Amino acid sequence: MVSLIHTLRHHTDEVSCCAFSPSLLATCSGDKTLRVYDTADFSELPCSPLTGHGYRVHCCRFSSCGRHLLSCSTDGRVVVWSPQTGEATAELQHPGRSPLRVCALAPDSSLLLAGACDGTVALWEFPSKTLLRCNAVSEASVVACCFSPCGQMFVTGCTQGDLKIWDVNVSLLHREKDAHDLGVTCCSFAPQFKVDGCCVEFRLASCGQDSQLKIWIVSQPCVMTLLHSLTGQSAPVLSCAFSSDGDSVVSGSVDKSVAIYDAVSRSLPVLVSVCRTPPFTLLLPRRYVTAVAVSPTFPWIATGSMDRSVNVWRIGDGDGITGKYPAENCLACAFNLPGHSRLLPADWSEEDVQTWLSEEGLEELVNIFKANNIDGPELIQLNKETAAEMGIESVGLRGRLLRKIEALMAEQSGSEAPDEFLCPITRELMKDPVIAADGYSYERECIESWIRGKNKTSPMTNLPLQTTLLTPNRSLKTAITRWKSSQ
Repeated sequence: MVSLIHTLRHHTDEVSCCAFSPSLLATCSGDKTLRVYDTADFSELPCSPLTGHGYRVHCCRFSSCGRHLLSCSTDGRVVVWSPQTGEATAELQHPGRSPLRVCALAPDSSLLLAGACDGTVALWEFPSKTLLRCNAVSEASVVACCFSPCGQMFVTGCTQGDLKIWDVNVSLLHREKDAHDLGVTCCSFAPQFKVDGCCVEFRLASCGQDSQLKIWIVSQPCVMTLLHSLTGQSAPVLSCAFSSDGDSVVSGSVDKSVAIYDAVSRSLPVLVSVCRTPPFTLLLPRRYVTAVAVSPTFPWIATGSMDRSVNVWRIGDGDGITGKYPAENCLACAFNLPGHSRLLPADWSEEDVQTWLSEEGLEELVNIFKANNIDGPELIQLNKETAAEMGIESVGLRGRLLRKIEALMAEQSGSEAPDEFLCPITRELMKDPVIAADGYSYERECIESWIRGKNKTSPMTNLPLQTTLLTPNRSLKTAITRWKSSQ
């Protein structure tokens, strides 16, 4: 059984990453913030959101004990936070100030690793926050990295598609060329490992732009063997994670699905279930699944999406990620979602409307709506006058209801700005778009600030900018103005 237990909608841009500690859930976004939730009831902590990054936050990670929360950003910094207080306890700058795409902490919290757009990794001693080394590991951007459970080696993945294994002195142990055609997007070690005499065996999951999730056996001396290539998703797979017991592996894809595989068997893993958007079974998420995370203490999965939402799912029978469903049934019956999660509010029944009211904190209106037989089509036509006619006497309550309906309709209409109208650096709607030497358009103030900050490379390609000359993009500015007036 797979059921949706919470949807969190606090970010104002696409969700980049999710991470669990034993008691908290952290998320980060293109809106430059991190948000932290108590997993007891998924209420946001008083210190949240955490602000301090100047640009998009790409990755967030908890230490094993949960006392430290890490984040890295296009601003070239790793920030270490106290998740309970929201205080930034340390800020670590990449030596070359290159944008950082991913970070990882060793299991014993002794080392901190960050992968950069210039193809380098920076390695710090975490307790002292001392930079140990910054080495080039790829000709392309490093977008994935993770430590082995023993903490004695780490893996990097790049946009060229290679996976590489390194020791903690950043000496290359193994290179898997073209592990994923068109680029690696994520990698994750299973927490458990197998010891057979003097041989230690790890399992590594990786995913990429080739729409595949791959399971590898990494053994010592460092040999990397492909165990499975999993093709349950039909578009690039952006994120993957093992469950805390190593029995399952989860992946999120551009096809708007989340796949859960039984990872125990050495034969082909069973596809436990897939959650999808319409026209299959689910509304949520409405856009690409960009992040997945598995709780170390509860049978929960968190998924982040380009639609700015974070969904928390209960997986299995309540005691672990153990429920096994035939693959042929995964689209039809693997989920237990409320009916109002269908595509359009216009399709909602009276019961769906009443469920939505309860979830939005308007329980006192349920009986009034029930007495007036308000279904989805009636809900979306509701206005101040009809609300008063229904007997909702409180002006404040009527206002809350109408604001909730307005927000619902805005969400369903897909009224967020087209991606090409957003500055690639800040992910905010551009006011004065200009074309840089790399051919991309940016908000003038942002790209000028980028260049002044000694970044003489393209924020998009990481190649040197041949000139700092900026050309106004008048046609794009006109298109943005036209779009804004239509909203």
